Amino acid sequence: MADTTTSLEDLKEVVTEVAAPREKKIDELGRSYATGRRKDAVARVWIKPGTGKITVNSRELENYFPRPVLRMLINQPFEVSNRENQFDVFCTVSGGGLSGQAGALRHGISQALTLFEPDLRPALKKGGFLTRDSRVVERKKYGRRKARRSFQFSKR
Repeated sequence: MADTTTSLEDLKEVVTEVAAPREKKIDELGRSYATGRRKDAVARVWIKPGTGKITVNSRELENYFPRPVLRMLINQPFEVSNRENQFDVFCTVSGGGLSGQAGALRHGISQALTLFEPDLRPALKKGGFLTRDSRVVERKKYGRRKARRSFQFSKR
């Protein structure tokens, strides 16, 4: 330990490496691709500059997700990053229910936005959109009615 720093002048000389800035990942068609996951659902998402049209499994967003809460959940990444109606989204979603699929789509859109515009990453990360929610349904155990629920006890 003969190489210790003792004053501020010595600390100024220490060179720290700066993290390399993230690069854009855009394919030859001008799209960014990302995968989003939530519960059992998986969403493959492509975004490109456009008018804000969202297509899910070749259907309009309003037809695929009839509940306004789910549509609001999907549009959150655009609202946080101030990019409403600036990107067209094409995605395929499979597995799980509508709620899980909406969460997977939100996760995928957020990931694709950070690949298209790396400067949006801090805002999306602060909103918690880049974190994969790893909670899944607990499996059913034998000798039980559900995962933890027992059969009703009867003395007779």
